[in-house]
Amino acid sequence: MKRGSFSRRISAILLMIVMTTLTIALSGCSSDKAGDSSKLTVGIPQDIDSLDPHYATGAGTKEVLFNVFEGLVKPDENGNLNPAVASEYTVSEDNKVYTFTLRDGIKFHDGSQVTVEDIKYSLDRNAGTDGSEPLISAFSQIESVNIVDDSHVEVVLKEADSDFLTQLTVAIIPAANTDPATKPIGTGPYKYVSSSPQENFVVTRFDDYWGEKAFIKDVTFKIEANADAVVMDLKGGSIDMYARVTSQQAAQLDDNFTLYEGTMNLVQAMYINNAEKPFDDVRVRQALCYAINPQEVMDFVSDGAGAEIGSAMFPSFTKYFMPELNDTYDTDTAKAKELLIDAGYPNGFEFTIKVPSNYPQHVDTAQVLSEELKSIGVTANIQEIEWNTWLSDVYSDRNYQATVVGVDASTLSATSLLARYVSDAGRNFVNFNSPEYDEAYKAALANSDDAEKTEYFKQCERILSEQAASVYIQDLPEFVALNKKFTGYVFYPLYVQDISKIKPAE
Repeated sequence: MKRGSFSRRISAILLMIVMTTLTIALSGCSSDKAGDSSKLTVGIPQDIDSLDPHYATGAGTKEVLFNVFEGLVKPDENGNLNPAVASEYTVSEDNKVYTFTLRDGIKFHDGSQVTVEDIKYSLDRNAGTDGSEPLISAFSQIESVNIVDDSHVEVVLKEADSDFLTQLTVAIIPAANTDPATKPIGTGPYKYVSSSPQENFVVTRFDDYWGEKAFIKDVTFKIEANADAVVMDLKGGSIDMYARVTSQQAAQLDDNFTLYEGTMNLVQAMYINNAEKPFDDVRVRQALCYAINPQEVMDFVSDGAGAEIGSAMFPSFTKYFMPELNDTYDTDTAKAKELLIDAGYPNGFEFTIKVPSNYPQHVDTAQVLSEELKSIGVTANIQEIEWNTWLSDVYSDRNYQATVVGVDASTLSATSLLARYVSDAGRNFVNFNSPEYDEAYKAALANSDDAEKTEYFKQCERILSEQAASVYIQDLPEFVALNKKFTGYVFYPLYVQDISKIKPAE
């Protein structure tokens, strides 16, 4: 592999980082030590794509709405599913009937009582019982949602599924709210106040919350679309917190900040449109996997931190994670070239990687991959696009060849990462199509024995790796910067920002 041009590129980028550091230092910005600790401003890299929780798409949106909406159950920082809108639940022996008890006295943010009718409405809305496509693919398994009495609702499945509880974190919203897209009403620890496109999303503490009240009263999520301004805004005091600062950004912060270190709990990969030539040929996809070096990516993007992954699963899902798949494709440019020759591309080819510009880690990863692929005669052009454009062009319209992003898990279930690869799944933006995969995934859902279900899910992971559905790279490290006026940040095994746990420092 030719390393000279790659090394020069690293040197140039490192020089840019040093110059950026000097610019920030010369700006004279300093932390607002005397700020109001009853208010918290959180920087986020992208705008909220929908105020309606059932139509929210981006992980960055869902992690913010986590503070406003709750399901029948909700996850905690230890990976448990705890009762939320429901106070308790039971599951039938055949794993087909889930019965929930409505929490006594629980209120929506508008002051109205939550009812079993609201629960049925919310679940039916996601299941598409009106004949529309289910908003959540797993909800296609729902045969009916039945009101038993004023306190109980049962969810009846078409087939046994011992894992279905993980899907019931979906937001419960008022049936009477005719416009949830502009008037979001939930049951969470914070309630919606206002939002300004490309500027902010504002919430305030819900004092009638059924559970432990939030510590901070007023919270503003400020859109920080320009990644280069994050450090300056932290040090200048216009934001108090930013999740997922890069290691370079973290090094620029002073002693007025606490740095929390964890993992992002996502699958960063170069996702490939399997329906686009030349990527409809498995040999081409495998060639790309042989050409790249995940450790080299991690060395450049995150100073070597992070966890290599070889399929669509990250290490926090210990039960399902298969580290042995990291060895499916050892870097081998000769093997990669051989596969390209067999596929009819002896001189390589050219393609475009569309990457969201507001995520520097993904942009940096795309740059490294582009350099690495030159060793096999493949030219990867990088096109940086805005997040909303990425959502429409790449995710919704599938109008792309390749992209670098991180895919998160919305629930504590293997299905949240693997369901999107089913051939006809609405979220299958990579257009992966494998009857073998579909069969294994279906077998996993139908199996009530946990060990056998887990093995079928692992079979799915092996298929994704062997067929090179995408070029899997890593679970990125996560550095959260929080002004020392505050404390209490907690990591979750999901893509979540739980602001209710943050409190003023004593």
